[in-house]
Amino acid sequence: MSETNFKGRVTIPTDVDVVPETLELVKRWGADAIRDCDGTDYPEELKNVDAKVYSTYYTTRKDNEWAKANPDEIQQMYIMTPFYTAVDSELSIHLMNHLYPDMLKVNSHDDITRWWEVIDRTTGEVVPVTQWDYSEETGDVTIHDAKAFHDYTVSFLAYIMWDPVHMYNAVTNGWTNFEKQITFDVRQPKTKEYSMKRLRKFIEDNPHVDVIRYTTFFHQFTLIFDELAREKYVDWYGYSASVSPYILEQFEQEVGYKFRPEFIIDQGYMNNTYRIPSKEFKDFQAFQRREVAKLAKEMVDITHECGKEAMMFLGDHWIGMEPFMDEFKSIGLDAVVGSVGNGSTLRLISDIKGVKYTEGRFLPYFFPDTFHEGGDPVKEAKVNWVTARRAILRSPIDRIGYGGYLKLAMEFPEFIDYVESVCNEFRTLYENIKGTTPYCMKKVAVLNSWGKMRAWGNHMVHHAIYYKQNYSYAGIIEALSGAPFDVKFISFDDIRNTPEILDDIDVVLNVGGAYTAYTGGDNWADEKVVTAVKKFIYNGGGFIGVGEPTAYQHEGRYFQLAGVMGVEKETGFTLNTDKYNWEEHDHFIIEDCKGDVDFGEGQKAIYALPEATIIKQKDKEVQMAVNEFGEGRSVYISGLPYSFENSRILYRAIIWASHDEENLHRWFSDNYNVEVHAYVKNGKYCVVNNTYEPQDTTVYKGDGTSFDLHLEANEIKWYEI
Repeated sequence: MSETNFKGRVTIPTDVDVVPETLELVKRWGADAIRDCDGTDYPEELKNVDAKVYSTYYTTRKDNEWAKANPDEIQQMYIMTPFYTAVDSELSIHLMNHLYPDMLKVNSHDDITRWWEVIDRTTGEVVPVTQWDYSEETGDVTIHDAKAFHDYTVSFLAYIMWDPVHMYNAVTNGWTNFEKQITFDVRQPKTKEYSMKRLRKFIEDNPHVDVIRYTTFFHQFTLIFDELAREKYVDWYGYSASVSPYILEQFEQEVGYKFRPEFIIDQGYMNNTYRIPSKEFKDFQAFQRREVAKLAKEMVDITHECGKEAMMFLGDHWIGMEPFMDEFKSIGLDAVVGSVGNGSTLRLISDIKGVKYTEGRFLPYFFPDTFHEGGDPVKEAKVNWVTARRAILRSPIDRIGYGGYLKLAMEFPEFIDYVESVCNEFRTLYENIKGTTPYCMKKVAVLNSWGKMRAWGNHMVHHAIYYKQNYSYAGIIEALSGAPFDVKFISFDDIRNTPEILDDIDVVLNVGGAYTAYTGGDNWADEKVVTAVKKFIYNGGGFIGVGEPTAYQHEGRYFQLAGVMGVEKETGFTLNTDKYNWEEHDHFIIEDCKGDVDFGEGQKAIYALPEATIIKQKDKEVQMAVNEFGEGRSVYISGLPYSFENSRILYRAIIWASHDEENLHRWFSDNYNVEVHAYVKNGKYCVVNNTYEPQDTTVYKGDGTSFDLHLEANEIKWYEI
């Protein structure tokens, strides 16, 4: 191992009460950067340390004096009340029901008849402003001449009086003695001018800081708490908190039509990443991206002019900063850092272009929810590292780091030892693979309503947290994050506008629940889309549908590609048609399976058409089937949660769908707990044990020759080609 290998590429947190411990870790972990965190201060004694100093910089908070002096420029969000049923002609709705009173304050300062909307959810009609009024005293909207037994909601603007991330950190850590930080809006004229001066002053006052770590620019993802300070609503990609009359009037001028709260609320759903985006919502997001990028660039330019680096945290106030969209490159950031929850979130960071370096903040965060008596931070750290490592081996981040309160971590010596080994392993890995594209078996495209805008973020509601209704789909994205495929994310608009985008793809995947943005809903009733995809498959392409792919009730079909996939869903409309194809068959795709396949939540009522081949069914409900269509092949899977076995199933499904079974044994391990990654350009390959137990395997090299290998728990072995 070279000398450089022992040091660098690692960031650690510090605080005023852990100076000796910080210096010890700089040495032991080979850290070359030190950072502060929310609720900590940078120690005077470390201002001349031999390491880069990162300072967290909050563009929208930590200046309550300004926020209180300019209440009209406090940030706002759209909120929709729950549904209320009218039982007579008058209905009163209290706007702050089930909301945390210290976090939000109703904005009745701006014209409520212009910016609020009362909707009859039974008919979808907007209630005329002459038919309702708002009382400051009671905080109620009262609807007059309401229709009995119709449901109503109110969409209204509220000021964000307590920054949601600050609130989250305070609640999680049990802070008691602090001031609630108010969120101000840098997009507005007075605050914008003040913020640029404030930034210059901060840089001037902190000459020891090398990297300004922006947390972030300028709008918080949607995060709302209920009256008991519990998370009520969260959408990591949500745009509801990026609004104000000032911003919305600019939007109207640009697009030439009137803004409605319903563009954000969306048929009573609080517009979220699972909803198929309307044209207006896409227009609004594009407008926000342009405006946010322009303003962020001004801050980055000041940072560079003052001789500092500009780093962005991927999270918190990151709305409008989608890193895979064209506007992002124009900002000129030096680096992006993000929290690594799994392989998908790792790729969300490592695949970003247009920055000099990327950094992943690993778990656990040094917070008391993990670092307490009886806690097991080593276990969490192991799972986090081994899960992320698969993705790093495909697309490496440039640095790793940890955050939180160092004092807590120092009370767990085994944790300190384990992370030391992770830092060394990361540096070795980075040295071996940086600057080369790993060997890719196939080109795979994930098709949904978002395309590259949500690359690697599919099925994320709240960062890397899985939900009962989505883990069977998120597992596909997680498996792909560490698989030897060239993965791209394409949208239905991409196919409409440039159908030739499919010419360079081997296999298309459509993954998710019916009528969501991820399967596409009525996009499958667009003949342009459906014929382009069918033509691609018919001419030899592969298609993999997971869950309820291509689902849209239309012209006698529920799955619009039923004829391609060879499966359909019984929705009650075809009970009169007898189904006879129930026999299971062995298949190439499941040859490595040890027992039953885990389909997660699976699907009900899927049946096979006569020509399809069923691989797995359960109580006459198909869970996996394959079909040939023209020269092409299709695979249907009801769900595939992430596991090493399921990753192998997906791997084989992609190989089979692209007619390439004969090349299976190339850079391949016959034990699915072990993976092989080749870096042909660098003349290296590695074999990695993804489990916490020893494993034995036969490893196949690129020329098909093989050798047997024993690996210890989590071990990774490097070889020359």
